[in-house]
Amino acid sequence: MKNIRNFCIIAHIDHGKSTLADRLLEYTNTISKRDAQAQLLDNMDLERERGITIKSHAIQMNYSLNGEDYIFNLIDTPGHVDFSYEVSRSIAACEGALLIVDASQGIQAQTISNLYLALEHDLEIIPILNKMDLPGAMPEEVKDQIIELIGCKREDIIPASGKTGLGVHEILEAIVSRVPAPKGNETGALQALIFDSVFNSFRGIIAYFKVVHGEIRKGDKVKFIATGKEYIADEVGILKLNQEPRDVVRTGDVGYIISGIKEAREVKVGDTITKVDRPSTDAIQGFEEVKPMVFAGIYPVDTDDFEELRESMHKLQLNDASIVFEPESSAALGFGFRCGFLGMLHMEIIQERLEREFDMTVITTVPNVSYIAHTTRQEVVHVNNPSDLPDPSKIDSVEEPYIKANIITKSEFVGPIMSLCIQKRGIIINQSYLTSDRVELIFELPMGEIVFDFYDRLKTISKGYASFDYHQIGYRKSDLVRLDIRLNSEPVDALSSLIHRANSYDFGKRICEKLRELIPRQQFEIIIQASIGAKVIARETVKALRKDVTAKCYGGDISRKRKLLEKQKKGKKRMRQVGNVEIPQSAFMAVLKLD
Repeated sequence: MKNIRNFCIIAHIDHGKSTLADRLLEYTNTISKRDAQAQLLDNMDLERERGITIKSHAIQMNYSLNGEDYIFNLIDTPGHVDFSYEVSRSIAACEGALLIVDASQGIQAQTISNLYLALEHDLEIIPILNKMDLPGAMPEEVKDQIIELIGCKREDIIPASGKTGLGVHEILEAIVSRVPAPKGNETGALQALIFDSVFNSFRGIIAYFKVVHGEIRKGDKVKFIATGKEYIADEVGILKLNQEPRDVVRTGDVGYIISGIKEAREVKVGDTITKVDRPSTDAIQGFEEVKPMVFAGIYPVDTDDFEELRESMHKLQLNDASIVFEPESSAALGFGFRCGFLGMLHMEIIQERLEREFDMTVITTVPNVSYIAHTTRQEVVHVNNPSDLPDPSKIDSVEEPYIKANIITKSEFVGPIMSLCIQKRGIIINQSYLTSDRVELIFELPMGEIVFDFYDRLKTISKGYASFDYHQIGYRKSDLVRLDIRLNSEPVDALSSLIHRANSYDFGKRICEKLRELIPRQQFEIIIQASIGAKVIARETVKALRKDVTAKCYGGDISRKRKLLEKQKKGKKRMRQVGNVEIPQSAFMAVLKLD
């Protein structure tokens, strides 16, 4: 066990984690030249197309130094703020972390939040300065930033480059010398922490775990503590590029178990595996519950596909434990699910994965956050969906979630970023200069304001330089109203949203204008209204398509034409009462792209 090293790689987006992981695999001869490809561990098509890591990936490497053989278990983690839950789970399975900082960009917000996560778990941090081969690299300045952040010695920072392979041997040696071996009782009762799971259509559900105490053998009867279910370990093994079966997985190792589990609900990430004959009574602590930040409805385009969508969501939840969902129904869209996501990118990725991996076409409603409403009868109502908001006459007050946002940017963008945050009802708490031209701004903002387009606009204003990270700080009272959108005086519940009273008129007007462009013209006119309660605050009209019914009447008395036009008018009126308006998917998403 003393020769095992478990470590993960943490960094901000695009600082070169996956490329460096490729070099580590190459230098330890884990992969043959034939299998090598860039970003080898990103095995999802979506990850390759977008160039981001979505899932954390575990892989085992063998390395020998001074005649001793070592086993490395590496976990490559995502860098985007929306996938920080993946990072927290990976950190719980490790004893060390490689903190990678881009030599040309310096420390960014996500680097800091991931670092704090690692320090809370007492991981050994190895700072690495990546992308040293770039002409824009500023090694000395960035080293100063790293020293200030984690208080290490200057010579502890390893200069490296994932592209050219500079410093990779130094990194491997540092892992051996600095990362502690896993501590655990090899002869004790089995305790293994599940940190991920995947669905395989032939073998059922495969759980990935790290053995903390004891050992697990093929054919053992095992028990999952949280669910209380018992299984037989059909196959256990370790994670190389592909899964490799072994007879036994010992303390400190990271492995997988296949036990013929069919039901997605039976595997919980963060659960503890133990043996039936020598059970361990207590579960391993290590995970916080996931806190969804953005809620949106996901509905099948065809209502008959509801059950299929439920199955797909359960399988997706195995692979991505941070998605939370419950069934709901909408008057406009039928049956579907109310889902909680960690952010807008997460929501977009889930929608893409449903379409690609499970062949489901879905409609996503306008995202929102959860609110707390206090009624005049002293009841407390949790509002995850705008249509759950009680009647305005019964509401005493509404509270909305607030977040504390850390924004790190170059000093030239401070003005525009401040005005953006103030426009989003933000309060500035602190502004500190990290170096002469890097500023950290700390704001308190309502969560609901950053759901839509805040992140995109922040990136635009700062030419992609500002980095953003946030955590929730509780609920505060606010003057919120429910804005309903009506088509031909029928409310469309999927388009309603909760919004601050001060912004409601402007928002209602813009949304009506946008819908007028997007809703196709019909044979009857469509009236689009935005209303608060019974009060209409904005209106647009989609004109009817008209057929020239008088074309066949040339000459003759005007009353002949009048008669036809009157007949047409009656038809249009009746049509408007019975005709229903098809809303294209782009209209639901239009709300996000109002600016």
